[in-house]
Amino acid sequence: MPAVMRAAAAAERAGVPAVAIGGSGFEPMGRAIGKSLGIPHVPIVSYPGVILTDETDVFRGKMREIVAPAVVDALTSTYAAEETASEVEPGPRDVVVRGDLDAVLAAFEEQGWTDGLPIVPPTVERVEEFLRHTRRDPDEVLGMLPPDLREATVWSVAVNGVMAGCRPEYLPVLLGIVECAAAPEFRVQDAGSTPGWESLIVLSGPVVERLGFNSRTGVLRVGNRANTSVGRFLRLYLRNLAGLRILPEHTDQGAIGASFHVVLAENDAAVRELGWPSHREDLGFAAEDSVVSVRSCLTVSAPIYTGGDSVLDHVEPLALVFGNAMGPWSYTGMEFGAWHPLLVLGPSIAAALARHGYDKPALRRYLAEHMLISVKELERCAWAVGSTSFRVSSLVERGELDRRYAGDDPGRLVPMCPRAADIAIVLAGNEGRNQSRGYVQNHVQGVPVSRRIET
Repeated sequence: MPAVMRAAAAAERAGVPAVAIGGSGFEPMGRAIGKSLGIPHVPIVSYPGVILTDETDVFRGKMREIVAPAVVDALTSTYAAEETASEVEPGPRDVVVRGDLDAVLAAFEEQGWTDGLPIVPPTVERVEEFLRHTRRDPDEVLGMLPPDLREATVWSVAVNGVMAGCRPEYLPVLLGIVECAAAPEFRVQDAGSTPGWESLIVLSGPVVERLGFNSRTGVLRVGNRANTSVGRFLRLYLRNLAGLRILPEHTDQGAIGASFHVVLAENDAAVRELGWPSHREDLGFAAEDSVVSVRSCLTVSAPIYTGGDSVLDHVEPLALVFGNAMGPWSYTGMEFGAWHPLLVLGPSIAAALARHGYDKPALRRYLAEHMLISVKELERCAWAVGSTSFRVSSLVERGELDRRYAGDDPGRLVPMCPRAADIAIVLAGNEGRNQSRGYVQNHVQGVPVSRRIET
């Protein structure tokens, strides 16, 4: 629906009346996006059912008998500007409820201001305590968050940080996170798309140890306050400020969806011991910087256990299991020209690779050369998701994929990652175990965005 509404907006701006056609249940998302694009008047016609699970004859019948007449009616009817009672939202410092904890929780839940979990009441005093940890003006605008088009302010960051259970000293990290999510290239407006991707926060630098983030055993497990509350904060903020909600509003259309990720913190001690560059240095920041990155995470690999006497004993399983997680979804990276998979490499595995003379660039090259998939499988998956015109050969002809992807045999194997340098590697996890994991990002939706953290 986001892409459909953007196309409708382009048509309307060109003076061509538009009608948006989408699947049933997408109307609330379409209206929210239409409002953010300045086309709230564009009618939305819903296909009754699921297009790709209807047989061809059924699909054609519905289009002929239901959808086409509705489109004609929408294009030939005159619509009055929709009158909606604009609900006045409370001001930043307004007291919205008084009472005990149960009363506060009940009021916030009724208003839809929670994520389904109990919150810490964001009293003015608690919010002001957060603000002591930044030099920035509370009313400073960090960006605009669609689809609800609310301003992301320093004050609202502090409010939601309180609600999520963060400590006041986490505020500089929270501000960096929101700056990442509000960046246009992150495309927060697509965070409610049907694949149901969830944001993943990666933290690298001295701030990890200073604020008590866990980078070792259970690094991505709920349990450590810093990792957990900061991870929860972003999901809560996208709900309350961007307006991405599941039922009943339905502006978040994740078909199945996922829960928030706790913060992935890099193990700086392991990085220093190996002499490898840190994740922040890979991104072009200085070693002394503290850096937060936010990226989409569509899926997670199975645990990748490796061991043996040779480098192949480690890199072969990494390529196999990580590649299995990417699988046919890697077509999206080729179609949209954006693909940034992330490998969380166990420190013991990194040390073993280093003993064999492997560094990060060597590991990236191996993975890019050995994570392969057939063209037939790529194109089959693209069709099932709705990209029915996706063809690897067409991308080669247009120069968007190189000659490694050329050929006529649909069974030919091609790399899942066109560019080895786009594979991110972060050292984290149990130092006494031989486990790694892969995290798969969602093309141009939620590309990795990074910001230096205020100190």
